[in-house]
Amino acid sequence: MVKPFDQFEGILSVVSGYTGGQKENPTYQEVCAETTGHYEAVQITFNPNIFTYEKLLLIFWQQIDPEDFGGQFFDRGNSYRTAIFYHSEEQRIAAEESKKRLKESGKFSNPIATQILPATTFYPAEEYHQYYYKKNPLHYNRYKIGSGRQSFINQHWGTKNE
Repeated sequence: MVKPFDQFEGILSVVSGYTGGQKENPTYQEVCAETTGHYEAVQITFNPNIFTYEKLLLIFWQQIDPEDFGGQFFDRGNSYRTAIFYHSEEQRIAAEESKKRLKESGKFSNPIATQILPATTFYPAEEYHQYYYKKNPLHYNRYKIGSGRQSFINQHWGTKNE
């Protein structure tokens, strides 16, 4: 989820990590073992004068399968469920409205599984996870295609989201 956001002016940083659970400073192995309650997540710092929160939400929706309650594509389990973590009431309202618009768009026929939750402590992932798409571009691209993510994006949103 880093690459889709990392390419825009106004995005100051995109950090891979974990949030929403109860364990302090979890490791990737602990999160994947489903023992922490955390989601794998990205924390995005942005300049709202250049890049709006609403645009962040749109890009987010265009990268996920919002109907999947059990994870995303090949990644299964609670840590791979989708959620939007808001930092203010304004963000909560915007996220709820964007979810409602997506539901009403007719693009998806099943319930939207993505939760909208208050932000909790965010723990950055290990260094090897940061900007993985740049460090391991061949693996990143093989996985995006092989997992079905790219064809899903193309089917629902067109090919503009590379």
